[in-house]
Amino acid sequence: MKNHMNHSIPRLLLVSLLVCASLPSAFAAEPAAAVAADAAVPGVRAITVVWRDSGAKGSIVVRRGQMAPGGKGLSTNGTFDCAQTSRLELSVAGVDTLANAERALITVQRETNTFTFFLNDVRRDHPIFIPAFGVAVTEAGDGRTYQQIAAAVQARGLRSNLGQIEAEPEETFERAAPSVRVQKVETWLGLGRDLRLFSVSPRLEWIQPRYPYGPVRVQDRDAPQLQMMLGRGWGAGEDIHRRLEEGVLPILQATKVDEDITYHATLFTSFEQTPLRSGTIRGTHFLVADGLALAHMLTPDQQAEFDRLKPVELNRPEETVLYVRVVATNTSAVPRYAFVKVPTGPRGWKTTPPHWQYKFDGSRGWSQLTNGNVYLVGKLNGRPLPQEEVSLLLFPGELATVEFRLPHQPIPAERAAALAGQDFDARLEEARAYWRTKLDRAAKMRVPDARINEMIQAGLLHLDIITYGLEPKGSLTAHVGIYNAIGSESSPIIQFMDSMGWHDVAGRALQSFLDKQHTNGFMQNLGDYMLETGCVLWSLGEHYRYTRDLDWVRSIKPKMLKSAEYLREWRRRNQREELKGKGYGLLDGKVADPEDPFRSYMLNGYTYLGFARVAEMLEPIDPAEARVWREEAEGLKQDIRISFFETMAKSPVVPLGDGSWVPSVAPWADYSGPVLLQADGGIWYSHGTVTARDSLLGPLHLLFQEVIAPDEPAASFLLSYHNELMTSRNAGFSQPYYSRHDWAHLQRGEVKPFLKTYYNTVASMADRETYTFWEHYFTASPHKTHEEGWFLMQTRWMLYLEKGDTLTFLRGVPRRYLAGGQQIDLIGVATYFGPASLHVATTTDQRRISAYIECKSDRQPRTVEIRLPHPAGLRPQSVKGGTYDATTETVRIESFNGTAEVELFFPPSP
Repeated sequence: MKNHMNHSIPRLLLVSLLVCASLPSAFAAEPAAAVAADAAVPGVRAITVVWRDSGAKGSIVVRRGQMAPGGKGLSTNGTFDCAQTSRLELSVAGVDTLANAERALITVQRETNTFTFFLNDVRRDHPIFIPAFGVAVTEAGDGRTYQQIAAAVQARGLRSNLGQIEAEPEETFERAAPSVRVQKVETWLGLGRDLRLFSVSPRLEWIQPRYPYGPVRVQDRDAPQLQMMLGRGWGAGEDIHRRLEEGVLPILQATKVDEDITYHATLFTSFEQTPLRSGTIRGTHFLVADGLALAHMLTPDQQAEFDRLKPVELNRPEETVLYVRVVATNTSAVPRYAFVKVPTGPRGWKTTPPHWQYKFDGSRGWSQLTNGNVYLVGKLNGRPLPQEEVSLLLFPGELATVEFRLPHQPIPAERAAALAGQDFDARLEEARAYWRTKLDRAAKMRVPDARINEMIQAGLLHLDIITYGLEPKGSLTAHVGIYNAIGSESSPIIQFMDSMGWHDVAGRALQSFLDKQHTNGFMQNLGDYMLETGCVLWSLGEHYRYTRDLDWVRSIKPKMLKSAEYLREWRRRNQREELKGKGYGLLDGKVADPEDPFRSYMLNGYTYLGFARVAEMLEPIDPAEARVWREEAEGLKQDIRISFFETMAKSPVVPLGDGSWVPSVAPWADYSGPVLLQADGGIWYSHGTVTARDSLLGPLHLLFQEVIAPDEPAASFLLSYHNELMTSRNAGFSQPYYSRHDWAHLQRGEVKPFLKTYYNTVASMADRETYTFWEHYFTASPHKTHEEGWFLMQTRWMLYLEKGDTLTFLRGVPRRYLAGGQQIDLIGVATYFGPASLHVATTTDQRRISAYIECKSDRQPRTVEIRLPHPAGLRPQSVKGGTYDATTETVRIESFNGTAEVELFFPPSP
């Protein structure tokens, strides 16, 4: 990729040369002379740095400015040693400008706690107060000590945004929903494995046969959205409600009320003739599904194979069919007309190319193309539909039934006649049984929240609908909406399938990445993304953690090592001396849509995870090879950390809502701070936000990627400024499920911030009736299973998490889940330690909470923890079955032997 923009750091104007290997080498340059005493200096600021304790020593670096006369405590070579004092006074000349890329940056360099600030950010009434480092920066006339500044800030009674969240009641969906945007998403109906889909609009105004991306081709033209109507059309008001069958199955139930006539519609997908059962699903070759997705990437050999397979795969002897029934009922006391229009092309469709040419045969109820093929078979009250638009006078309480069947591609007349004879009710019951059987084969998660319960089950089936491939054993491609499988974005989809016990499906979905691996080991499936190889290796490792299948590891070892070696060589190309201080040893390349071919922390964090999981998988079968990759992983981790802290040192501190300031970090090496602050210039707006690079693709990923520990001070800095600069209601902008602050909050025991993210994101991204997700807030890319996959993984983490040899339950559940009479059940969920089950119940008087835990595999955890928060925040009077930690409201069970029972007894609720 081509870098068309120069983002290099401007030449540093140094007042010192610090000889200290632990500090950023980017600052190693020739010292700059101070401004002469008698020189006229525009924009001079006199400032004071004041520490909590005396003894600070180090040096000052000025970028885009110069030292001016008038300082106190600074040597001529720019070093300082405050052995007897806690104050340092500086005079700095900087350009008077509104552009951050031209503003002076001051770095206070020390062996520890180096920090940087914009010169013009210094104000006496809002000092740069950094309690984590025990330092403040204020104007020179401010004689206050650090302790006095700290007291003044504290006296204002301010809270950071995260502090405010902690002070509020726990978030709920009901509280979040009125405050965020309401989304309506088209519904995709299909069978799973088979790429033939039908899309239904939220208003029930159109239906479109489609492939993963784009419409079906019929008579050398794209099939249009087929226009339909229930009722009289667009009016001043609208009363339409949709719901999935049983709240979870891919069978759409919809009701439209048009004053005195109520229309109820049922829509689902099945076959023309073949019974719908798991054994009758053939599916579609994964490579054909891949090649029909947006922004897919195929090698020349893969393209040739796609071209060979496509005609066979898209012209099957039997079509999938959308079955639709509309029942119109007169609810008034007088006769009323009902109106139904079955799907047809848009206005002018019959006569104006390039649309289909067709006619309607009222004697048979068919919409028939000029070549004789039929694209719709309709009935009215059991007889052939007489016309496309039906108006019927219904007497009070009377109803009329319109049925139509829409094949994915038009079919010959003889098959249309057979399709007309299909029994709708029998097909509907068949579809119900088909989808229920899939759920029966999955683990169970049940919480006292009907919406979340439904979304867990509906979500798993949404993932399944667009996981394509040949049954029963072919490779699968876990698509992400209109896009093909992506190493990064498919990871939550595959990992949730593993979590629900669908190990065969997950393993086959991973196999398609290995099947498409380039001969050199590189994996790249969509839009020139360059992070997929590391992501796939990580997901392979996660699958191994669930299954411990060593035969599988042996079978994939050659391809796995080829990819790891590719990444290692990529890293070697960046181990050049001139990159010291600029991302030495880090891989360079774009991670998503933005054209940012830099040494990003997200890219390198996933590469580290890939190396680490390769070592873990190889340890039982090839310890020597495992040692090679463990050392490679640790070497990369150290290079990432060195670059990360170098970048933090030269990035400007930013203010928080409580009056304090914290260090910030760029999304990649060799830039100063979050790019949205433009400290080193650039244009960073993308995908409807200025936060994309810093939040969705930024350094917070390093916590999730096991490079920065969640309890490190740096993690606190990242989470704090990310919340205030880059979220609204602790949900990211544009494509919020890309941000992993959710996981970090849970790891740190920050339940309220996690729940704030959890509920505000799902309430604003998912259709509240059908539970389907958009990719972006601005309604781009429907049925986006990457977003749904991360929601499902958030739910999984909320209910159970692994760390080392410990299995933790209910780390993030709301208190109300344990209110009187409530129960939580996990049945056979897959963990790193094998299948596990949990039953938690609270008595109606809320005085006793009990839990039963089971994990009887041969790799069970050494320790189990279960958080059992009382709904009123009470602490138990007594505990049975483990050691209770009042701070975290968690019971710890050491030397776990496969089963455990825990009981907490509480005083009466106030």
